[in-house]
Amino acid sequence: MARGLPRRLIAATALAATLAGCSDADFSDAERRTIAAMSLSALAPLPADPTNRFADDPGAAALGATLFFDTGLSGDGNVACGTCHKIDRQFQDDLPRGVGVGQTNRRTMPLAGVARDPFLFWDGRRDSLWAQALVPLENPLEHAGTRTAYAHYLKRRFGERYERIFRPLPDLSGLPANAGPVGTPAEQSAWAAMTDEQRQDIDLIFSDIGKALAAFERSITHGETRFDRFAKTVVTGASPSDDAMLSDEEKLGLKLFIGKANCSTCHTGPRFTDSHFHNTGVPPVETLPLDRGRIAVVDEVLTDPFNCFGRFRDGSDEACGELRYMQKSSPELVRAYKTPSLRGVADRPPYMHAGQFATLEDVVGHYAKAPASIEGESEVHPISLSDRERAALVAFLKTLSD
Repeated sequence: MARGLPRRLIAATALAATLAGCSDADFSDAERRTIAAMSLSALAPLPADPTNRFADDPGAAALGATLFFDTGLSGDGNVACGTCHKIDRQFQDDLPRGVGVGQTNRRTMPLAGVARDPFLFWDGRRDSLWAQALVPLENPLEHAGTRTAYAHYLKRRFGERYERIFRPLPDLSGLPANAGPVGTPAEQSAWAAMTDEQRQDIDLIFSDIGKALAAFERSITHGETRFDRFAKTVVTGASPSDDAMLSDEEKLGLKLFIGKANCSTCHTGPRFTDSHFHNTGVPPVETLPLDRGRIAVVDEVLTDPFNCFGRFRDGSDEACGELRYMQKSSPELVRAYKTPSLRGVADRPPYMHAGQFATLEDVVGHYAKAPASIEGESEVHPISLSDRERAALVAFLKTLSD
């Protein structure tokens, strides 16, 4: 027992020395610049959305908020956007995969700052926030409704509000109760039997629903965290207050995050995401259908009638640069998924696009090991991290919560 004590003391002394090397003064100028660029105070103002002229209309946002929490926007009357995007859980649901009318194959993404993303969903299959908002409404596993049903419901419940914001509603009395290009064979047949003018009237109302929802979702923002308060002290050299302090372990994790561990290569900037798509070798869920990520939806985003080139876009096609120049056939898109923001990440397990990892420790372990992807080529490479370094990374990630 006595002979073992010095070894423990030596180990403790070595650990203390390692952590002591992470004082504020030991951040290099380059590290300080990186930390400053990751602070929420460095986030640029939210840009306008020229494809949605109602994006910053208070009336549209108020209607969008009402619709977001309205279970009437579903086939069975039980599912709202807020069912999966819970207001008290960072607008996500803590489940491995979202559950609406049925269980989906993907994790529900949080919504803070989502209006800044050029492409939406884990695979980027829509190119605007308002186009994205329409997809769950027709998905048979999410809201499972139809376009004509939503138009009838909107006119019945919110007709006056809609017309004050958007335009007069057309006569819907002769249209089927349930019809749309997505749905049961009967619903699709009813949609096909409608005239082109009737379908265009419904599509216009449908696009306005998406634009109202997007106007509300633009208001969902990130809150300041302990990391942000600490970052201010690093930049200014001011003495940190108690709520701006990072422990030596958390500082070590920060240095690893922006250095040796290469996390900030993709999790960059004030939102801790590059908003791009990457294959990082995340394993599939064996019980789910094959999911090829970004490569599988290139045609879908290009042919979506509500995309930036479509007739329902406001403004000119000068706003369509992201869609016009997006990668369409690169092998890098195989099993590539969007880099999620890490803000608030410690409070929303499980992780990855289908909830493959239960804890942040599992996530760090995956990136340290960097297993090969089952398809395509993973962009990450093995990193030798000690147990202490892995724990430090997790400790730092926890400072990104509000």
